[in-house]
Amino acid sequence: MTRPEHLDLPPLIGAAGQVRLPGSKSISNRLLLLAALAEGVTELPGLLDSDDTQVMLQALRALGVRIDGQPGDAPHPPRVHGCGGAFAGRAADLFLGNAGTAVRPLTAALALLGGRYTLRGVPRMHQRPIGDLVDALRAIGCAIDYLGEPGYPPLAIGAGRPQLRQPLRVRGDVSSQFLSALLLSLPLLHADQDIEVQVEGELISRPYVELTLALLARFGVRVRNHAWQRFTIPAGSRLRSPGRLQVEGDASSASYFLAAGVLGALHGQGGPLRVLGVDASSMQGDVEFARVLERLGARMQWGEGWIESCGLQPGRARLTGGDIDCRAIPDAAMTLAVTALFAEAPTRLRGIGSWRVKETDRIHAMHTELRKLGARVESGDDWLQVWPLAEADWRSASIHTYDDHRMAMCFSLASFGPADIRIEDPGCVAKTFPAYFDRFAAVARPVPVLAIDGPTASGKGTLAARVAAALGWRLLDSGVLYRATALQALRLQVALDDEPRLAALAAALPIAWREGTVLLDGQDVTRELRSEQVGSAASAIATLPRLRQALLALQRAQRRAPGLVADGRDMGSVVFPDARLKVFLTAGPATRAQRRYKQLISQGISTTIETVLRDLQARDTRDASRSVAALAAAQDALPLDNAQIDVDATAERVLQWWRERS
Repeated sequence: MTRPEHLDLPPLIGAAGQVRLPGSKSISNRLLLLAALAEGVTELPGLLDSDDTQVMLQALRALGVRIDGQPGDAPHPPRVHGCGGAFAGRAADLFLGNAGTAVRPLTAALALLGGRYTLRGVPRMHQRPIGDLVDALRAIGCAIDYLGEPGYPPLAIGAGRPQLRQPLRVRGDVSSQFLSALLLSLPLLHADQDIEVQVEGELISRPYVELTLALLARFGVRVRNHAWQRFTIPAGSRLRSPGRLQVEGDASSASYFLAAGVLGALHGQGGPLRVLGVDASSMQGDVEFARVLERLGARMQWGEGWIESCGLQPGRARLTGGDIDCRAIPDAAMTLAVTALFAEAPTRLRGIGSWRVKETDRIHAMHTELRKLGARVESGDDWLQVWPLAEADWRSASIHTYDDHRMAMCFSLASFGPADIRIEDPGCVAKTFPAYFDRFAAVARPVPVLAIDGPTASGKGTLAARVAAALGWRLLDSGVLYRATALQALRLQVALDDEPRLAALAAALPIAWREGTVLLDGQDVTRELRSEQVGSAASAIATLPRLRQALLALQRAQRRAPGLVADGRDMGSVVFPDARLKVFLTAGPATRAQRRYKQLISQGISTTIETVLRDLQARDTRDASRSVAALAAAQDALPLDNAQIDVDATAERVLQWWRERS
């Protein structure tokens, strides 16, 4: 299936509900490898179904491991038949995508077992370092060759003769996955003496190593941890299946939803938003993210199997910001980089050097994309500092995701700001959370829209203004945009059928609203826009597809908190198809012509009722028959004929409908 090029997110005012988290990627791929190497059969309910786990499953099957079932099949979870420490397949060409949790542990396991293997991936994987792990394995006699640039995949693994005459040494300051890969695989040697692994340099991402140790213990191997500098695997250790292991929900993915439950409080609608599948006893380090949010001013609740985000603590209007050590939450720290935009003070994230060697250089990527939104950002080798954005400083942006799932997911939170957010290549979330944007949409509360459509002179403008005033919302008179474009075209003598020039005019329309007046190029044109000449020209140019497309973004940009009442001819059908309430207002031609006639006379514009009726009928015909966004009620619009009721009664009826919908 072709991945969509982009996803436009509606502006949000809140998020509430509950989300069942997918299985943890870090746990899923570790368990798959351990179950494959162990003695016995292991059942893995809750195993993550994603790109990364699929490449691990394919690799293990290519190595001769029997795996029944597929992730996501709740009644029949995957069952892995362990090989007892010796893969049946002694030769294989393995493609591992961009899954670091697959390529690094498999490198160690295959090198210790020996055979003829090649390990390769996508181009980005061939830029992610693996040299420190290879050096550690070569030092004990494993046969590994580089097929490209030294220090990076792809790799060729042969039949070496590993011997443990001295402790293994591995660097810990680039990626904790190197150490985890060794710890997961060294029990395969069935050594008759203790195996010692020494860490050179400071070990980063310790919670992920702690996760590795906890899972090894479930398979019967209890590694001794000596102050994170030395690890001992006891003599005679063997991997034995525990039979059944439930995969926890992904704590890194929980961070986006927990943050969303807080950010809604900026608009008075913070949570509660509950994530299911993790809790205070989780073995994943990223569960600490919830406690970091608490320290920043969020209100969190905890229970068995869940964490709930409930907005801000009493007395707080924003998160505090400040200096945060992120070594325990390297993945969830990306979420903090976006929530920093909404804080009351700058936020500095430290200890994130591992971002440089992830799916992309995340420090560079985050720095670049946050600046697109208008933020002030500074960064270094292992830190990033983000300043909050004032409402007036936000800029709409198209966020490049660098084929990095976490870039796509964390920037979805930018839709709580007053700008339009487009996520490029949203399908990249398939790496760990294929259904992310569906789950996000299910709990998100977009800025509400009440759409009022109808033919000319149906009273929709007056009604929309009354309803917007009653609700305290913004007002969009879409017809003003078309009239302003038409007026600009008449002033500049642009032909009304010159679609390219008209579209360019619309895209750069210098329009503004101030105290009930409409300004064009800084001049008050409120009365001029209501002239018959401008109205007729607006109806003519409204049939042009490129012009309508140019104005579409301008119309949608008016959707801002606390809500929007929009009137026009295609507000509910085209511009805001997700509007919570759609009203199609109408009255007979004679009634509408009489209204229009009185309006023009009151403005000092000379005309006749016959002329007004003829023009109105011509516009009705033109609007209803045009090829693009023809005048028609949206399928789910409520019809309202106001020929016999005044504007007060009409407004009260619409407000009553709104109260029922809300």
